[in-house]
Amino acid sequence: MTISLPALPYARDALAPHISSETLDYHYGKHHQAYVDNLNGLIDGTPHADADLETIVHASAKAGEAGIFNNAAQIWNHTFYWHSMAPNGGGAPAAGSAIAKAIDDSFGSYDAFKEAFATAGKTQFGSGWAWLVSNNGKLEVRKTANAETPLTDGVTPLITMDVWEHAYYLDYQNKRPGYIDVFLDSLVNWSFAEENLAKA
Repeated sequence: MTISLPALPYARDALAPHISSETLDYHYGKHHQAYVDNLNGLIDGTPHADADLETIVHASAKAGEAGIFNNAAQIWNHTFYWHSMAPNGGGAPAAGSAIAKAIDDSFGSYDAFKEAFATAGKTQFGSGWAWLVSNNGKLEVRKTANAETPLTDGVTPLITMDVWEHAYYLDYQNKRPGYIDVFLDSLVNWSFAEENLAKA
C-alpha cells in the first residue's frame, strides 16, 4: 500500500498565535510530506510495500533498516504530535478525569509532571521528542533522539512534543523553553491523552 500524508485534525491556522500557519506550512506541508515521499520510495518493491505504517516502524527497527525506520517513525511521530495538540488546549487536565488521576498517581501532582516533561524537552540535546507514556499502568516521561519512538519499546505513548528546531524556530527562534511552556499551557490535548490511556 502507498503510505499517504494523514490529514491534520484542524485547520493550519487553528493553533495560532501559539503555532503559526507558516510553521505548519513548512513543518506539516514540507517536512512531514518529505518523510512520506522518502518512505514510499524506499519501500517500493520490498516486503514493506504492502504493510501499514506501524508494521513498517516495528519491522524496520527490528531489522536495523535505518533509512526506512527513520522515515516511517518520523511519519508516525509527527502524526501523533499533531493530535497531541488542540486549539484551546493546554493547562492541567480536567479534575477527576482518568488522565488527571493517572498523572497524580504517577508524579504526585500536575506541577511535578509539568516540570518533568518540560525538563525532558529542554534537555533533549539536538533533535528529538518528549513523551508521556504509560508503562504497565504507570505514567512516565521519556525523551527520544531524532526519529526514535517509544512505540518500539512496548509502552503506550499518550502525548508527544516535537523539539526538532523546525517545530518552533519560525515562531520562537532559538527559544525552545518558550515553545515548551506554550505547548503545556496552551496546546496540549488531554482528550487525546485520555483516549490513548484507555488503550494502555
